[in-house]
Amino acid sequence: MATFLSARCAVRLRTPVGPIHLRRTAAGISARFYSSRTGSSADYLHQSVVPSMHYQKSLPRLPIPKLEDTIRRYLAAQKPLLDEAQFAKTEKLAQEFQSGVGKQLHEELVAQDKNNKHTSYISGPWFDMYLSARDSVVLNSNPFMSFNPDPKAEHNEQLVRSTNLVCSAVRFMKTLRAGLLEPEVFHLNPAKSDTDRFKNFIRWVPSSLSWYGAYMVNAYPLDMSQYFRLFNSTRIPKRGRDELFTDDRGRHLLVMRKGNMYVFDVVDRDGGLVKPAEIHSHLKYILSDAMPAPSLPLGVLTSENRDVWAGLREKLVAAGNAEALGLVDSALFCLCLDDESMRDHIHISHNMLHGDGCNRWYDKSFSIIVTKDGQAAINFEHAWGDGVAVLRFQNEVFKDTTEKPLVHPGSAPASVDSASAVRKLQFHLDGQLENGIRAAKENFDSAVSKLTIDAMEFKKGGKEQLKKSKLSPDAVAQLSFQMAFLRQYGQTVATYESCSTAAFRHGRTETIRPATVHTKRCSHAFVHEPSRHSVEELRAMLNECSKYHGQLTKEAAMGQGFDRHLFALRYLANSKGQALPSLFTDPAYAAINHNILSTSTLTSPAVSLGGFAPVVPDGFGVGYGVHDNWIGCNVSSYPARNVHEFLQCVHKSLEDIFSVLEGKSLS
Repeated sequence: MATFLSARCAVRLRTPVGPIHLRRTAAGISARFYSSRTGSSADYLHQSVVPSMHYQKSLPRLPIPKLEDTIRRYLAAQKPLLDEAQFAKTEKLAQEFQSGVGKQLHEELVAQDKNNKHTSYISGPWFDMYLSARDSVVLNSNPFMSFNPDPKAEHNEQLVRSTNLVCSAVRFMKTLRAGLLEPEVFHLNPAKSDTDRFKNFIRWVPSSLSWYGAYMVNAYPLDMSQYFRLFNSTRIPKRGRDELFTDDRGRHLLVMRKGNMYVFDVVDRDGGLVKPAEIHSHLKYILSDAMPAPSLPLGVLTSENRDVWAGLREKLVAAGNAEALGLVDSALFCLCLDDESMRDHIHISHNMLHGDGCNRWYDKSFSIIVTKDGQAAINFEHAWGDGVAVLRFQNEVFKDTTEKPLVHPGSAPASVDSASAVRKLQFHLDGQLENGIRAAKENFDSAVSKLTIDAMEFKKGGKEQLKKSKLSPDAVAQLSFQMAFLRQYGQTVATYESCSTAAFRHGRTETIRPATVHTKRCSHAFVHEPSRHSVEELRAMLNECSKYHGQLTKEAAMGQGFDRHLFALRYLANSKGQALPSLFTDPAYAAINHNILSTSTLTSPAVSLGGFAPVVPDGFGVGYGVHDNWIGCNVSSYPARNVHEFLQCVHKSLEDIFSVLEGKSLS
């Protein structure tokens, strides 16, 4: 079902600045971090002739839009959300901002940007936004993407699949760090650019010019500065603002089962992958451990309010747990082995998005979760990066585990002393910590009990038919959400669609604003007065919506939206400690940033389902994918909204749209 990745995560087509914990500087990453080629060729997924970070130096910089363009786009997005009087007030404030304090802030932002050519204008403020957020990362930040099952059914057995996922993940890490991972490139003409001939040419072009060489053949290299945070990384809670921590010396894996925590090495002393049969043996040992679940599972603390968790972590360190916490933080990643089998897609979504809070360490850069029946997913912390790096990792790992599995259902685990190799982490808890864990579990249970998830599959058409009708598949999906909300609640509301700006150095995301004057007019015609419009008139409205949505998407991908620019200007104004300009205190500004429809899309051969929680209490979290012949949605809500009814309205909207495309009039 898939590409989703919310207001928090973009996969469509962050790097560290400021006081983020790094053992080496950002400038040294490409030179040193990706240069260790220890291990045999069997340790690598592939060996790219073009070095992984070859394009990084020459990536174009994220542009700061002209202030007049930003204000024009902002007002266009506000138009469908406001009545005439409200819009007139907002328009006046926006124009005053443009000619007054906004002009000064914009000039200052441009000057700052010129002095920081190594990064993007949004990178620092965006890191700050994530790391300063005090809400729990569970439901408020971390999304999930579930793997498709292995096509060979017998390979989905929990132990076999877990072993293969771990081995392929380590192979990905080794390939990345050796600089042998194929660079991430968006090919508009693969016949020219995705060829051995071109790669053998571009590898000799200096890094400072390589992007231009790719651009000449219509290929667009993407920013890979976030990739180093995939492994040996975690988010550490601190009062007021968290820190990102990476220590690439760690050779061990963190495994969680029944809330118990174990570590063992998956990289040997020479830097090679530990023999798959040994990893198989160690995981078998953990799965057969009869140790009951702890009554006070430490992992649930990572679901707490960040300031509360920061205080409890200080107490954990003071109680003598610094070494054990260090092993958790520096582990390559976290593998969560769940004892539960999944009933259906809804059960999978709840389990992979939040689980029971006990068998997770939500602060790790990512966790691979494998259930008793072999369902697997990635849940990832969002401050360090966006969906681009995680999706690439997931695609490569799925391909490797399904095409070149290193253990099989008949494979015998190695005859090794797993009891010595696997270390179970023990934590010393005092009364305050015990109470903190109990409170965290209560808060967690209360929060997740309010979340409802439902899914829908529309089987009467998809991408193929829409493209034949010369309509953007994404525009039609987004229009169906606008129609559905109007049908259900009688209004047009702030809507967010994430779009990656990874085509630029240290690009993050930009927002596409799918609620437009065109979608409002079209939705009203389809929902409230279908019989008053001919098929031709309705079809013309669909075309208009598609055309305008395509323009918005292109602008966002090129860094020409308005959301990030205004965010940076507001951040700059805040940093001065002065009163905020009236544009930012206008209720209309608060309303457009209260995203009731938070949406994100991705389709991938590796991913079956993805999702996230709503970003506001009265919102929907809409993950969706438009496939060749069907459209899928995986949607979440809190009690303020009815997700089941919303999906019925989405289905009805799609039925109406496809009926019009088939030339049928609506009654």
